[in-house]
Amino acid sequence: MDFNGFLMSGDVKAAEIHSGRILPIDSSRMPLYLARRDDLDGWLEGRAIDRHRANSRILKKVLRLSDSSDVAAVMRSHAATITDNYWICHEGETLTYQDIRFSEDTFAEVALTGSFSSYSRQYREEQLRGNSPELTNIGSYEKCWRLIDGEWWLVKAGTPEERFSEIFISELGTRLGFAMAEYLPDGQFVRTRDFTKGRCNFEPADAIVGEEEDYAFNYERLTELDPRLGKEYLDILFMDALCFNMDRHTKNYGVLREQSTGKVLCMAPNFDNNIALISRGYGADPGQTNDMLIRLFAELLADEGLEYELPALSMDALASITSAVLPGENIRRDYVVEMVGSRMRKLEQILGQQMREPRFEGPQMV
Repeated sequence: MDFNGFLMSGDVKAAEIHSGRILPIDSSRMPLYLARRDDLDGWLEGRAIDRHRANSRILKKVLRLSDSSDVAAVMRSHAATITDNYWICHEGETLTYQDIRFSEDTFAEVALTGSFSSYSRQYREEQLRGNSPELTNIGSYEKCWRLIDGEWWLVKAGTPEERFSEIFISELGTRLGFAMAEYLPDGQFVRTRDFTKGRCNFEPADAIVGEEEDYAFNYERLTELDPRLGKEYLDILFMDALCFNMDRHTKNYGVLREQSTGKVLCMAPNFDNNIALISRGYGADPGQTNDMLIRLFAELLADEGLEYELPALSMDALASITSAVLPGENIRRDYVVEMVGSRMRKLEQILGQQMREPRFEGPQMV
């Protein structure tokens, strides 16, 4: 995108933009993606709402976006997002961060449901010209940002099995002592609070590793960035192996950074687990554990010479969590208990560890 202006971090100029090129001013305040590569278009496109979402197209019509390209959609909101404080200020503009940061969820219903009432509603001209966090709300599922009691919550659509999987994994990970994004039922949707709370910046892993999903490559790049990240990354991979998360990609995990200094604080809490567990249905055998996720986790530990202590989990605790999640939905809860229990036993076997009491009881591993 050929224009002049500034890449902003809050009200601080992090870089000058000259004819679309990035010229650093304060590298510590720049997004990791742009600190590593001079690719403004790539960064902007990575912040855009997924054009393949049906409600994305409806939203763009409501907002009268004549140019529906990714970059045009992002720039409509000055490239701002809920989960970090980066934005673009064009040359000659006198805007502050307060001027462009999001304060309304006017188009939440359009983005989430694309309903007739939300499409045909009479919006005020200033609303149509204003910023919307939906244009930089990435991901393939229909979703929206809602402002609830002064806090931003991401609300996401899904089948009962997808919603159960998302909430169950959040509850299980929390019980095991991991940093998890909180997921709550919200009618026919799930919602999760903005884990940055507007106080730190989320940097997706693709800013560090691109699209490379190899566990060892990710582990090494993350520990180069900060050695403390290694254990937290292993915790995410353990939960993926335990709960059969097939959809861990470099956009749905990452790190949190301090806004004022750019200092890496920690891995972002584990989020986006709706394509895991039973989200794609029930297999013939819930005790089946011969899959790639468990094997890749074990291979990473072996190849890197790492030790990983399995957390304690009792059968009673597992059954309790399973029964408490979406109690009104028709979920095969015995299947979930056996599935997760079998996977835990398989991990114990492969890693050669004896779990602390109480141990799992049930069918043998396959």
